[in-house]
Amino acid sequence: MSALTGSASTATRPLRLDEEGLPFPEDLAASDGSGASSAAEVEARMGIVIVGHVDHGKSTIIGRLLADTGSLPEGKLEQIKDLCARTAKPFEYAFLLDALKDERAQGITIDAARVFFRTPKRRYLILDAPGHVEFLKNMVTGAARAEAALLVLDAGEGIQENTRRHAYLLSMLGVRQIAVVVNKMDLVGSRKEAFDAFARDLGAFLGSIGLEPAAIIPVIGREGDNLATRSAAMSWYTGPTVLEVLDAFRSQGEAVDGPFRMPVQAVFKFTNDGDDRRIVAGTIDSGRLRVGDEVVFHPSGKRTRVKSLEAFNRVAPSVVGAGESAGFTLAQQIYVQRGELATLAHEPQPVTATRVRTSIFWLGTRPLEVGRSYTLKLGTSRVSVHLEHIERVLDASTLDAVTDRTAVLRNEVAECVLKLRQPIAFDRATDLAATSRFVLVDNFSISGGGVVREALATAPARASAAGADTRVALRAGVLWLTGPRGAGKSALARWIAAHADASGAKVELLDDDTLGELFPAPGARGEASLRVRRIAWLASRLEAHGAAVIVAIDSPEDDARRAAREQATNFVEIHLHASPELLAQWTGSTESRFYEAPVQPELTLDTGRLTLDEAGAQVLAWLDEWSSQS
Repeated sequence: MSALTGSASTATRPLRLDEEGLPFPEDLAASDGSGASSAAEVEARMGIVIVGHVDHGKSTIIGRLLADTGSLPEGKLEQIKDLCARTAKPFEYAFLLDALKDERAQGITIDAARVFFRTPKRRYLILDAPGHVEFLKNMVTGAARAEAALLVLDAGEGIQENTRRHAYLLSMLGVRQIAVVVNKMDLVGSRKEAFDAFARDLGAFLGSIGLEPAAIIPVIGREGDNLATRSAAMSWYTGPTVLEVLDAFRSQGEAVDGPFRMPVQAVFKFTNDGDDRRIVAGTIDSGRLRVGDEVVFHPSGKRTRVKSLEAFNRVAPSVVGAGESAGFTLAQQIYVQRGELATLAHEPQPVTATRVRTSIFWLGTRPLEVGRSYTLKLGTSRVSVHLEHIERVLDASTLDAVTDRTAVLRNEVAECVLKLRQPIAFDRATDLAATSRFVLVDNFSISGGGVVREALATAPARASAAGADTRVALRAGVLWLTGPRGAGKSALARWIAAHADASGAKVELLDDDTLGELFPAPGARGEASLRVRRIAWLASRLEAHGAAVIVAIDSPEDDARRAAREQATNFVEIHLHASPELLAQWTGSTESRFYEAPVQPELTLDTGRLTLDEAGAQVLAWLDEWSSQS
């Protein structure tokens, strides 16, 4: 028996290989070293994202890099060349990456492709991000995982809209290591003068958004000039090649040197065979954790020490670090739940707040609107928020800013103030990017994302434009806000409700956020009319109990609103309108939607000319006069 045991213990276990054909570090450490890779071969890979405008040659550059560094699987290059010959298509190095049928057919990148290659210095994970504006969400996904970036532009076209937009998003996401690749230099005769003009213009733009490129490199991607080897056609260029600049980037490794941050994903309790462990589990974003460390959980502020580190189906480690899925038990049994952020007591602590200033990029088909509620997900925490204020909307392609907006359209970037229903813990984007990033969910769909810039104090109730001491005069009744989609009904309704609450008035708000699950948005026109009638009945019941009810829903048919008027004792119809051009700009759609304007509303507001405060002040003034007549 002992002989068998000894034989098993000394047998060489086959090394498991990762997706790149390299051994896992723990297997390598346990092996006897024969036939195994060296420690340098299992060095942590570095993530690089390739961004830029559509058709500027990003995929071609990566495909050529794979070919020139010998990183392609055996026969892959010949396979693609043979496929191109059989389909009568000219060979493109981009086809080495474009795996989707639509990508090859249309010659664009849709998904964020993940490919690997290596140089003598390190291994790389390359994320080929789509350049088309319709796939901006995929570009953001790739950039959020990267430590550095290559920004590619076409020498024949110069700086385009998505060149600027992608650069701004890199800055916003905290990707500071960047190099610029000026591709297709053969289109401008490989001339130094043309390259210098590109370098000046793009350098000035990047500087304005806080990015300083490590290098600006002229290349001819298809021919491989200045990618892995120097170009004979551009002998005037003396800077680094693309491979040299990649190797010069400083790898953040696994961020183990940063402060410890682990969003709590779950707490597991086992009971079999007398097991009484309660294991706190999650993925470590940064830092290290050891047995005996004092941990603090935020936002609860609870603290204790680590009793043990746990592992599934293997020996428990002595230390765990960034990038690892970890589990640990606590010396003192305290109640910890999903969404808390674990930190070390002796290291810099995160910020906890219920009101934050953020930078948001919006990708939803429906605009991000002041006053509406959304779900914010940061790490493993999930909290309801509402958009309190838009400080400015930035055109990421021009850096032009607008400060009087109540909505953020698709593919726009904005600086916004969010009010959270409950506190969450986070780091500022300038301190620790990973735990400052969040996404916004609108109607069960991830529609935007951003970073937290700073925590804000709880805001005092905002005074109306009519004066700080003005009391909102609201008697029992139904205030029905109507208007075409995008006119600002929900924003104005929440403005009125907030001022009414601040003055102690009894008010109920019925809008798509408060009624979404009870009365979901309709599909057909007949369903919309039925929904309006049901909500009108609900509003009349609330009015009968003494409430002032503010309704802000899509109610396009005048007949349905007349029926609502008949059910209420006191009914005030407030018509919001704006020019078709402005509505198209605010909603991001030129689609014409059915809407019947009211014939004789109590109040009409042109939201194209009025700011939110000005429109609200007019409503308060009208209500004051109306209430005084009762």
